[in-house]
Amino acid sequence: MKKIRIGLMGFGEIPRHIFRLCLEDDRIEIVAIGEIGRPEIFRYLLKVETKKPIEVELDGNFLVSKNGRTRMVRAIEPGDVPWDIFDIDLVIDGTGKYKSKAFMEKHLKAGAKRVLLSHLPTDSIDRIVVMGVNDHTIEASDKLISAGSATTNATAIMLKILDKTFAVDYAMLTSVHSYTSDQPLRDKASSDFRRSRSAAENIIPNETPTPRWIQTILPEFKGRIEGCALNVPVPNGSLLDLTTVFKHKNVSIEKVNDAISKAAKKFPNYIQVVDDPIVSTDVINNSHSVVYDKMATMHSPFRMLKTLIWYHASYAMASRIIDIIKAYQNINKKGVE
Repeated sequence: MKKIRIGLMGFGEIPRHIFRLCLEDDRIEIVAIGEIGRPEIFRYLLKVETKKPIEVELDGNFLVSKNGRTRMVRAIEPGDVPWDIFDIDLVIDGTGKYKSKAFMEKHLKAGAKRVLLSHLPTDSIDRIVVMGVNDHTIEASDKLISAGSATTNATAIMLKILDKTFAVDYAMLTSVHSYTSDQPLRDKASSDFRRSRSAAENIIPNETPTPRWIQTILPEFKGRIEGCALNVPVPNGSLLDLTTVFKHKNVSIEKVNDAISKAAKKFPNYIQVVDDPIVSTDVINNSHSVVYDKMATMHSPFRMLKTLIWYHASYAMASRIIDIIKAYQNINKKGVE
């Protein structure tokens, strides 16, 4: 069986998770990585970040593993790597910096057949895919795709379940997110006042693009969702605090928990229900988009519900990206047939 040939633009946290996941999957081969950093540093990070031993060696500019030989190419921005030379089927842009359609198209011009963002875009592209929500809509003609974000995935899954089961009137979300690599560890002047403050010392209010894109993924929520983010001083493990107001009063905690449990049985790879009183470190290296905190569900006497959903943002996103790659490979096969 011909392997799916993948190129990575950027080798940050999500792309490194993808690389490690592909070591366990003989259907996908990481052929080339475009990065500005030193190959020996990335080889070191791959090994020290992994809980179990992995065999990755460096041979010149190649990372050598049981997945194959992965060429490290010096690259600063999209268009710097000639993907056509490597016969790449799909490029994953995991930089988190190049989010526009124009930058994604540079990958296509460099020879990529399809481009997948590991984050949300800044403008309209062919499709934002949330597995378990709208993956049934993908088409072989899609060239510019986004896997969304961990917050967007968790929100979309929860809203689809709750709206289908109980009819949601409107929703408000707060993403309580682990700090990110673009935040300073000490106070340092940047373009934003709050994000100039130390990520290691503060809870930092932040904006989130999730409500905007939820209205694209789930058009029925147009004008009916809003939200914000709080970046908190933990390195991994994040939380979605989702408040929903229903159109009717026939909702109870028991009914909601039952609906999520049924959905978890239908989508066991994306949804997990936990009965234990977990905290953020308990979801590190958990691949689910939704880790539903059953004990935390709260319901007002009327129509308002609060749910808490945990996720390891980078690891869950890497896992969903692998799922999306396979989904497009399957639809490509159907097109050939």
